[in-house]
Amino acid sequence: MKFPAFLFDQWIQQHGKTEFNLGGSTGPRWTPRKLLALAGDGLSERILDLELGYPPTAGSSTLREAIAAMRGVQAEEVLVMAGSAEALFHIFFLAAQPGANVIVPFPCFPAHRLIPESLGFETRLYHLPRENSYGIDLDEVKSLVDHNTKILVVNSPHNPTGATLGAEEMQRLHDLCLDHGIQFVADEVFHPIYHGRQNDSAARLSRATVVGDFSKALSLPGLRLGWIIERDRERHREYLNAREYITVSNTPMGEFLGEIAIRHYDKVLARTREVTGANLALLDRVIAEHAGLVDWVRPQGGMTAFVRLVSGGDARLFCEAALERGLLIAPGDCWGVHDHFRIGFGVGMEWYPRAMSRLSELLQMWCRKTQAGVP
Repeated sequence: MKFPAFLFDQWIQQHGKTEFNLGGSTGPRWTPRKLLALAGDGLSERILDLELGYPPTAGSSTLREAIAAMRGVQAEEVLVMAGSAEALFHIFFLAAQPGANVIVPFPCFPAHRLIPESLGFETRLYHLPRENSYGIDLDEVKSLVDHNTKILVVNSPHNPTGATLGAEEMQRLHDLCLDHGIQFVADEVFHPIYHGRQNDSAARLSRATVVGDFSKALSLPGLRLGWIIERDRERHREYLNAREYITVSNTPMGEFLGEIAIRHYDKVLARTREVTGANLALLDRVIAEHAGLVDWVRPQGGMTAFVRLVSGGDARLFCEAALERGLLIAPGDCWGVHDHFRIGFGVGMEWYPRAMSRLSELLQMWCRKTQAGVP
């Protein structure tokens, strides 16, 4: 078993020191000092006295209780993982069997497709067409289901497009899975960051397996924490048992800081919303000013936008030109869409206006180049 090259991560790792990093999908940065300040006096000393042993494999009881309260579920239904990446791996790994298939969106976060493929699944793709604002066609999803289908994955808000699923759409997909004995997996790492309609967590659905993490909406990727909400007791036991073989547990310091973030969820999210709202308005203006060269379906959630070159050209060339001007954006071929690029708007509110000026200059140059017929 081998994983194919992770094109997106390799691109980011190679160019991560670029002046304006717009390639990521997370939000404004936090430090331990800022998190501890949310909780008041005394915690600075407590963290210094933490015993650096193994926390419970499922996560500390107080952290699971905090996540459960945030999502309206029971603490015993929550498993804390080393980010959503570990959560997704366990979900696919424990469903794998010969001849099985999973249904995932296209485009999608690479792990949704490549992890199950590496485990021997047939991956079946339902398409999120730009012409339909990246919406899901329920009939297409139904056409992909058969008796070997084990998992249907939905991602809302969606990476890379920022599209979102409404409550009725989510319910219908959940019920389709329930009727066919399929595991319904909702990746909602960007929830509840919305720029249009507001949606509830998929945790409200009775048989959903819900994946969340601290990296996106909570903007704390350095904690390397995520969670699975799983009401199926047998699957819950399997995830817990598998974890004891692989990562065993999280770090006590990470869980300590993570609990502070969850207990002050409103304040943490308020900062993410402030930054993403201001930056998205700036990006919106740049896209509008260069409408003949680029266009988009404005993201309804999350911290990324998927922008199309109207000419249909190779966006990797555009991204390489951006690097020369100090801008790191991600080429769409990382998601299998060659004429798009993904641009983040969750970080750097203090420098984002300068980055947008630089992007506007790049687009003006690219327009002249295109008009001159330069490849």
